[in-house]
Amino acid sequence: MATLTGKVAVITGASAGIGAATARELASAGARLVLTARRTERLEALAAELETEVAVLAADIADPATPEALLALAHERFGSADILVNNAGILRVGDLDAFDLDGLEGMVAVNFNAPVRASYVFARAMKAAGSGAIVNVSSIGAHVNAAGMGVYGGLKRALEGFTDSLRVELAGSGVRVGLVAPGTTSTEIFDDMKAHGRQGWDEYLVPLQPEDLARAVRFMLEQPPRANVPRIHVYSSADAF
Repeated sequence: MATLTGKVAVITGASAGIGAATARELASAGARLVLTARRTERLEALAAELETEVAVLAADIADPATPEALLALAHERFGSADILVNNAGILRVGDLDAFDLDGLEGMVAVNFNAPVRASYVFARAMKAAGSGAIVNVSSIGAHVNAAGMGVYGGLKRALEGFTDSLRVELAGSGVRVGLVAPGTTSTEIFDDMKAHGRQGWDEYLVPLQPEDLARAVRFMLEQPPRANVPRIHVYSSADAF
C-alpha cells in the first residue's frame, strides 16, 4: 500500500460528517491537511484536535474563487497539493408541488459546479506535477429513482459521469481519479429534511457512520501508483437499494 505520510490533502465540507471523519482518518495516516467549510469555529476546533499540520480556509465552496484559493493555500503552506477530496454537499428534497425552487441553484452550485471546478483547478496542477489523486464523494442517490429526490440524485449522477470522464482523460498522467458513494449515513445532511417536518432517511434504519466512508477514502488513496480504484460504494447493511 502507498503511504500518505507527508502528503497534502485538501478536503471540502470538512467541518462535520464525512469531511471531518476523513480529515481525522488521513491525519492518522500521516497526511498534512487543508480544510475548508463555512463554519470557522468548527474548522479551528477540528484543526486543534488533529496531530498533524493543518491549514484552514473558511469559505463557501460555491464561490467560484474558492478552489483557486485552496490550491494557493496548499502551495503556500506546504508546497504542494497531492490529494483533493470533494466532499461538500447539500440535500434538498420535495415532491412536485412542494420542492423549493429557490434552493435549486444552491444545490447545483455545491453538488455539481463546485466539485467540477475544483477538480479541474487541482487536476491541472497535479498533471503538471505528474502525480496526484482526486476523490469525489457521490451518493447511493445517484442510482435511486425515487419521488422527490430527482434533483439531488440527478446532480450526483452527473457528478459520477464527470468523474469517470476525468479519470479517463487523466489516465497515464500520474493523476488518479475516483469516487466514493455512501449509502445512508448519519450526518447533518438530513437536517433540512428534519427542519421541514420530514423524517430523515437515517432514522429509518441503522445508518453508516462517517468513519465508514473515511476508511473507504483512505483505502482508495493508499493504492500503489499502478492501481486506480475508480469507485467504491459503501452501503449500510440495512439499505435495500
